[in-house]
Order: sequence, then C-alpha cells, then structure tokens
Amino acid sequence: METAASAPVIEAKSLDLTFQTADGPVQALKDVNLTINKGDFVSFIGPSGCGKTTFLRVVAALEHPTGGEITVNGMSPDEARRTRAYGYVFQAAGLYPWRTIEKNIKLPLEIMGFDRTEQDRRVNNVLQLVDLEGFGKKFPWQLSGGMQQRASIARALAFDADLLLMDEPFGALDEIVRDHLNEQLLHLWARTEKTIGFVTHSIPEAVYLSTKIVVMSPRPGRITDVIDSPLPADRPLDIRDTPEFLEIAHRVREGLRAGHAYDD
Repeated sequence: METAASAPVIEAKSLDLTFQTADGPVQALKDVNLTINKGDFVSFIGPSGCGKTTFLRVVAALEHPTGGEITVNGMSPDEARRTRAYGYVFQAAGLYPWRTIEKNIKLPLEIMGFDRTEQDRRVNNVLQLVDLEGFGKKFPWQLSGGMQQRASIARALAFDADLLLMDEPFGALDEIVRDHLNEQLLHLWARTEKTIGFVTHSIPEAVYLSTKIVVMSPRPGRITDVIDSPLPADRPLDIRDTPEFLEIAHRVREGLRAGHAYDD
C-alpha cells in the first residue's frame, strides 16, 4: 500500500481541460497523464499555447479540469491550496513598488497571520537562500531584473511549502543573467530539496535544470515525451557542451517535432 510519504506530489490521470469561449470550446489539455515525485525538478516545454502554464494553473487550483483527475499531495488542488502546499513564481516578478523587498516577501506571511518575529526570521532565511542579503531595505526599482526575480522566488519560499511552481520566471532576462540564475536555482533546489515544476520555452534551460522533462504538443496540450535525465546532480554550465547533454536536447527537439505532427 502506498504511504503518504511515498505518494506522488502531483499525479494527473487522463486530465482534460476545455475552455468555453465566445468563439466556441477550446481544448487546452487532452488526456494528460503524469506523475511527479518528491524532490523532482520537472520542466514543461512546448510551443506557445500548448498548455504548459495551464497545467501549472490546474495544480495551483487557478483553473479547474473538465475531465480526468489530478491530486497534489494526495489532495484535490483546492484542498492543497487551502493547506498552502505550494509557492508560485510568475513570469513577472510582481513586486509592489511601494514596499521594500523584505516587506514584499513578508506579504504572504502577514496574510497567513505569522507573528512579526517569525516573519523576520523567515525573511532573513530566504534572503540568504537567494543571495539577497543586505537588499531587504531596497525597493524593487533599485534592483536589477534578475534580482527582482530572485526576490519573487524568496517570497514564494517564505512560507516553506514543499512544492514550488515556476512559470517561465527567467524568460524576459538576457542570456548571461539567465545562465547565472539557472545555476543559482539548481543550488537552491539542492539546499531546500523542494519539488519544482518549471515552465520554459528554452531547450537548453529545460535540459540543464531538470531531473524530468515533459515535452508537450501544440493545442490541445498533450504529452509527447517524458524524459528522465541521466545527468549528474552537480551540473556546471559547461555540461551543456557534453555529448550526454546534447543527446537529451536532441530528444527534446524530436519530441517537439513529433508533437507538431499530430492531426487534430
């Protein structure tokens, strides 16, 4: 019998989601079957409109499926949301410009009713985790785009959920900053042992970060391949030049092409 400790963090079975629009129904997800276990770093990659973000939003109970099943920590997504099972990092940092970085991070803790001493302790901890010590009193406009995204990650980590959902958080950043944040995110994942669901359009980013890569087709979003990465946990950036890395990247690219070959 499967225990709570061994149960998947996320499990989707025959998951469908159809939006009703003024122009008729639009099927965003079709027959999605996926298991994500504790400690996995799972990247979702596919063309725009393939349902990557929609799947993350279903996990977060921001959208509700129209068919199939999905559980988060063995609960419905709505139940998981009420137990604060996840942190969510959006494409834009979404920091309030009138609040300092530490007060932005404190916002969910204030809403959740933590006392001030505990708020301060958690803020100090997550600022260290994302290498933003000394920047708590700054305002968002005083930080670079990359630092703002790190502050957004800190806010998502502040209430210490085991699951972190990240919707293309580095997509708007230049390549040098993105590489640096990819390295930092891997170090953060190793230190915290979180389970991470990560949406990206970048094949190198997906391969570099992930223990599992989920390749999705154009709408309606279907999974064309799930790749378990053989790469070691310790991944310097130059691992991207190795034959093993390039082989996985090739498989991802082939999966994307196969998805485009589907007939609707």
